[in-house]
Amino acid sequence: MLRAEPMLDGRSNERQQNREGSEEETSTMLIAHLANLMTLKTQMTAAWLFQHAPSRLNLLEMWNHMQWPARAVAIALGVMSAWSVGVMMDRWFAFRAARRQSRQFAPLAAGALREGKLEEAIRVAERNKRSHLAKVVNAGLIEFRIREQSTDVPVDKIEASKRALERAEAIVHAELERGLSGLATIGSTAPFVGLLGTVIGIIDAFRAIQAEGGGHIGAVSGGISEALVTTALGLFVAIPAVMMFNYFTTKIKAFDVEMDNSSSELIDYLLRRSAVVRR
Repeated sequence: MLRAEPMLDGRSNERQQNREGSEEETSTMLIAHLANLMTLKTQMTAAWLFQHAPSRLNLLEMWNHMQWPARAVAIALGVMSAWSVGVMMDRWFAFRAARRQSRQFAPLAAGALREGKLEEAIRVAERNKRSHLAKVVNAGLIEFRIREQSTDVPVDKIEASKRALERAEAIVHAELERGLSGLATIGSTAPFVGLLGTVIGIIDAFRAIQAEGGGHIGAVSGGISEALVTTALGLFVAIPAVMMFNYFTTKIKAFDVEMDNSSSELIDYLLRRSAVVRR
């Protein structure tokens, strides 16, 4: 019995290997068949495109053959593209300046606060006005300086500074998000605007078929060109907009974390400072 079990196990393993081998062979044949089919279709498509390349790659000729509804769609997509590029450049330079000035502000402000120089930390923050950290920390420090000279309870002073930090964070967050809602709108609607041009091109193609009384390629080439151009233009506008929107959103989340940490550290510092003053 002890010898029979290994033999049975060996036979079952051999059968399983045979089945796996046959399945692998079938999968390989299927993949090869699909690859041959795709290659054949690619060759046929490339031959057709090269055959009609002079008339299909001339964008000026396509524009001249477009009707005004299709031209309006193309112009709208061009305006959306220009606006999205402007937002991308504005946010890129704003985030870059915020990052650079924050790197300069953080060690200088930390050193001034470590030495108890509250006014020096405020001056450092005012010199780095484009830094998101400087804007938030400066709001908390100014509020604490105003409350420090009053007769309020220390806890009330800290709470006032905390509220000032929260307000500053909300304002800075809104400033960082400026223009991104429009960028998201362009990224989500540009393909549909291009699809509208596609529909218009197809309608023109059917009208050309009806006018010519036949369905040859010359009768529908103008409408198909309009459809392809507007669809490609819509994707050309939408893809960078969506990519940059996601990139900027990730950056803003990182900035929010940095502002939260800075606010928390500043509150801890103000609590320690108030405790030392009471002593």
